[in-house]
Amino acid sequence: MKITVDFEECLKDSPRFRATIEEVEGDVCELESKLDKLVKLCIGMIDAGKAYNAANKQFVNGIRELAQQSTRDEVIESSLTKFAESLQEMINYHTILFDQAQRSIKTQLQTFVKDDLRKFKEAKKQFDKVSEEKEAALIKNAQAPRNKQHEVEEATNILTATRKCFRHIVLDYVLQINVLQSKRRSEILKSMLSFMYAHLTFFHQGYDLFSELQPLMKQLGGQLDQLVVDAAKEKRDMEQKHSTIQQKAALQDFSNDDTKLEYNVDADNGIAMEGYLFKRASNAFKTWNRRWFSIQNNQLVYQKKFKDNPTVVVEDLRLCTVKHCEDIERRFCFEVVSPTKSCMMQADSEKLRQAWIKAVQNSIATAFRDKGDDGEKLDRKSSTSTGSLDSGGELKERSLKGESALQKVLAIPGNACCCDCGQPDPRWASINLGITLCIQCSGIHRSLGVHFSKVRSLTLDTWEPELLKLMCELGNGVINQIYEARREELGARKPQPGDPRHEVEAYIKAKYVDRRFVRQPSDEELRNKVVSLSKQEKRLSSSSEHLPPRPPPPTPKLRPGSNASGQTAVASGLEARRDSLFCPDELDSLFSYFDTSSKLRSIKSADSGIQNSADGSREMLATTPSNNSLADADAAESPPMPMPATLPPPSPCKEVVFYEPKEYSPGLQLYWASCARSLPDMAEALAHGAEVNWVNTEDDKRTPLIMAVQGGSLVTCEFLLQNSANVNQQDAQGRGPLHHATMLGHTGQVCLFLKRGANQNAADIDEKTPLTIAVEAANADIVTLLRLAKMNEEMREAEGPYSQSGDETYQDIFQDFTHMASNDPDKLNRYQQYDPQRP
Repeated sequence: MKITVDFEECLKDSPRFRATIEEVEGDVCELESKLDKLVKLCIGMIDAGKAYNAANKQFVNGIRELAQQSTRDEVIESSLTKFAESLQEMINYHTILFDQAQRSIKTQLQTFVKDDLRKFKEAKKQFDKVSEEKEAALIKNAQAPRNKQHEVEEATNILTATRKCFRHIVLDYVLQINVLQSKRRSEILKSMLSFMYAHLTFFHQGYDLFSELQPLMKQLGGQLDQLVVDAAKEKRDMEQKHSTIQQKAALQDFSNDDTKLEYNVDADNGIAMEGYLFKRASNAFKTWNRRWFSIQNNQLVYQKKFKDNPTVVVEDLRLCTVKHCEDIERRFCFEVVSPTKSCMMQADSEKLRQAWIKAVQNSIATAFRDKGDDGEKLDRKSSTSTGSLDSGGELKERSLKGESALQKVLAIPGNACCCDCGQPDPRWASINLGITLCIQCSGIHRSLGVHFSKVRSLTLDTWEPELLKLMCELGNGVINQIYEARREELGARKPQPGDPRHEVEAYIKAKYVDRRFVRQPSDEELRNKVVSLSKQEKRLSSSSEHLPPRPPPPTPKLRPGSNASGQTAVASGLEARRDSLFCPDELDSLFSYFDTSSKLRSIKSADSGIQNSADGSREMLATTPSNNSLADADAAESPPMPMPATLPPPSPCKEVVFYEPKEYSPGLQLYWASCARSLPDMAEALAHGAEVNWVNTEDDKRTPLIMAVQGGSLVTCEFLLQNSANVNQQDAQGRGPLHHATMLGHTGQVCLFLKRGANQNAADIDEKTPLTIAVEAANADIVTLLRLAKMNEEMREAEGPYSQSGDETYQDIFQDFTHMASNDPDKLNRYQQYDPQRP
């Protein structure tokens, strides 16, 4: 045995010994690292082998299943069965090989590392420790003073004991090193030799196994010659096809054309069309990403690169429409619009854009031809459509939805069948026309665009009460009398259920877009209609004249510390009124809820003319005589007379007076019909070509929407807004619909206009905003609505441009006002006669 470290040299503790020790220690450390790595690799190999065996077993089971399926072909069945048996035997040999590897490499080498190398490390620790102690004893002995005999003796004794201990431990350490160097040779060779013998056995067994299988394999090889000939023929065919496609690609490059896309509804894979498009994201930054789009199974889907799971853009193409987009900066863009969302896409060229638009249109037509019984499923599957007035995301408990709205709308005569084709039991509606539609006609209406028809589901969408009343005041019978007045005269055939989609689409376009069947009135008929509507408006306005006059407002009692002249000035313009919807304490809690930003607090403190109050409504409630004091004063003089719940008072700034106009037009008919609250006449005027924002230059430039405010009908305003009326258009006095609704005290209309984006900061020629007018009129409800809307808008601006619009509490309050204005208007009937001359 070769001695690695000399025993005599270790007693000298010479530099040669220390260098040898350092070299051995480094070698042992490296040996341990290599052995650990080898053991880990062995463990990985064994785990991979076990996984391979498991997968191989599944593969063999697949071969057996294929053999069982091929029972009619004896050659295939017997061959596959034999192959499966041989492969299973090889799996068993692999299992034995991995077991031997685990015993010879993993277990044996791990034992060597854990036992022998651990003893070496422990001996090294003791050697290092005693070496340090010896070094310290030598230093102490050398430093002992000559004149202190007891210190000399103590140092000498310690040095003698330390040297004896050092010799004992260093000899043991050197012995451990020599034994370790010798044992590592035997352990490593033993484990590796055992592993190699395991491989030898494995390959011998495999050779013997496949030697027995060789005759069968040679026999089958002879039968494959024909397959080689067939493969060569297939190769020539594929090369020819490759050459043909390459020539087509060259021609496309020469003509600067893109890859040709064709719509194929009968494609084998179910994909009618596919290709790359750029898609605009729905996030706040509107980024564009390239995606692989396809039309399959009446759906528009796309995939990202390197991902297989498709994302559905449109669940059913029957519910969508497609159109060009020329109003954005990018070229070749088009948009697919569904009831729930829209998707903006960009093609690489104009030809590709046209191809995709045509493919989507063809898919819609194909889906309707093949729809079968899917129509009802589609009604139940669709989600909320666009155009809803409710800006809140959640369903309000008093909003009508599902069967409730369906029953109310279908109860109107003529609404039980589709307005255009007569299909029974419709589930869709056009909210700006006021008609019911079947699934096919609703898809066609949606393709016309929202400027012609706004489609909504009767079963799934939320229906606001004013919108439901609009549907109930019109209906299929009223609209068909207008839009089909000349159909029989012209000999046009009305579609029937089951007619081809293109015929129904052509009829609907002729009916609503071209208005081919509308009977245009003569000048005399139009004049009589306008005069009749003006007289009807006068009858409505004078219906409250028989009521006894209300008593003058009493002089209120002054609060301590209040300004008497100011109180008198405010009270002089007031009539007796009922309690506000919200008491002062409730208003305090509401405004404290919304007052969450320093910006709003600064607005409070900066309000001119307001003493320590958050807004005009609370100051108004504080400075206006309380309802109890008013009631006491009224009781002292005479009992108050209630205001009529049906009609509002005439306009305080200008009375509605009919005069002979210079020219009669459909716009003038819409103007007076809006004031007379006649929705059928309004729909007729629009069908005759009336402009919804028509301006009466002879009457202070008022619009039909302003006249609808004068008429006091919430449904009339809703009808005009659904037909794209401008909610901010002003008259000659600079007053918009919100100004007029505020002056008349029409709380429901104020709520509606605010929901539809009315600008409450607009000032008239007297520099008065709606809020200023509401505060002067002491209308607590309107002040509350205006203040809450303003605060909500300021909070959204403070949160940033991408914040979600609409606070839940803010939406709940507006929802309460909406339902009250439609279902219980008496509660809001506390308007005041606004006097613009009042200081």
